[in-house]
Amino acid sequence: MHEKKGTVQHKTIIEPFKIKSVEPIRLSTESERTVLLEEAYYNPFLLHSDDVIIDLLTDSGTSAMSAEQWAGILRGDEAYAGSKSWYRMRDAICDLTGFEHVLPTHQGRAAERIIYGMIGGEGKVFISNTHFDTTRANIEYSGAEAIDLPVAIGRDTAAIHPFKGNIDTEALQEVISERGANNIAAVILTVTNNSGGGQPVSMANARETSRICSENGILFLLDCCRIAENSWFVRNREAGFENKSFRAIAREMFALADGAVMSAKKDALVNMGGFLALKDKQLAQECQNMLIITEGFTTYGGLSGRDMEAIAIGLDEVFDPDYLEYRIRSTAYLGENLHKLGVPLMLPIGGHAVYIDARKLYPHIPPKEYPGQSLVCQLYLKGGIRAVEIGSVMFGKYAANGELIPASMELVRLAIPRRVYTQSHMEYVIETFEQILKERNAASGFEIIEEPRFLRHFTAKFSPVLNGVVHSERVIY
Repeated sequence: MHEKKGTVQHKTIIEPFKIKSVEPIRLSTESERTVLLEEAYYNPFLLHSDDVIIDLLTDSGTSAMSAEQWAGILRGDEAYAGSKSWYRMRDAICDLTGFEHVLPTHQGRAAERIIYGMIGGEGKVFISNTHFDTTRANIEYSGAEAIDLPVAIGRDTAAIHPFKGNIDTEALQEVISERGANNIAAVILTVTNNSGGGQPVSMANARETSRICSENGILFLLDCCRIAENSWFVRNREAGFENKSFRAIAREMFALADGAVMSAKKDALVNMGGFLALKDKQLAQECQNMLIITEGFTTYGGLSGRDMEAIAIGLDEVFDPDYLEYRIRSTAYLGENLHKLGVPLMLPIGGHAVYIDARKLYPHIPPKEYPGQSLVCQLYLKGGIRAVEIGSVMFGKYAANGELIPASMELVRLAIPRRVYTQSHMEYVIETFEQILKERNAASGFEIIEEPRFLRHFTAKFSPVLNGVVHSERVIY
């Protein structure tokens, strides 16, 4: 399909699909949710999905698949080696990315573990516009260092700029000079910039990053799990791309890189899957050895044939202009209505999620008491809505004396699953925020009472902080 021109845009956003199957939602009460949240130690990750009314925890693996994808699942070839479904998936990835060597994985973080474990290690440095949580964890687990270099305006949630997800290329050159090109394992451009508020990356920024990496002999990788959504922003915000298809824009960006990591659970519209795609044959062969050891044979890599069929189809469907227009507009609808209420947001609204500035919403809660965690708890209590903190719980670190080093921003992400919720669900979310705003001054902070060493936000346990008094010793395991 080609993008339509001169089409009248209606005020009502209609879903460009019909609902063919439904899943019931249990409508819990606030008194029930109060008990459930306490039992989950105030961590929404530990809630049962049956106890959630609207689940905005993540857009990863939560998409509703199409009729064509379900038909593909029935065609799935479950052969251990040489599956027909593998070749369909491989060909779809090669056609989109232009990379010859494709390694299938069960999800994105498995691809990250393979490539970053292979090229990382002690003394190595990875640079990104902003590393996401699993990316950073896989890098640091290898012993390497992860450095974020977002453009300065990207950390100003109220500022309006078309490409706040860009990497700071001047700072990139400085870090390369300081650390030495031989010590830079890779530069990773995440499109869109998830941890940076879901903000897009311009083609010009990708070109300049590619040039810098090429001149210094540094591997340049794309984290491309939302490449279709990023392409929408490039087409609509960057001069010279107005007449290009979304798929052509994505291909142009891939052509600038040496490889890509993808969690197919986002813009491939599936519930499970991922891949690593590379230009370099030798690096791909080294990664292939690790794939076989840890994931599976080269023609399935931890995926069933039916999963690979669904990915091949999803990578085509995601570039449908009607779908992308609906996707971006429906996310903007939620954000724009929250903005009208006076909810402080990351502006402009991104493609897959709306990000709340919890630091501004709860100025009375200091970072050490995690204002974002307070908001995710209030969302659940008031509306049964599950969201995720992207602030000092997810990215904060500890100084040598045990004091928290806060994250640069205290955000809460409302990630919208693809093709799952309707406009009325978003109206419900907006109404819940009306209540939260009325009671914002009564919200209190939280302390961590138990946490793992890596990716603590998934399983950490919390306790409310009352009157600024911290009662518990923190347990790290």
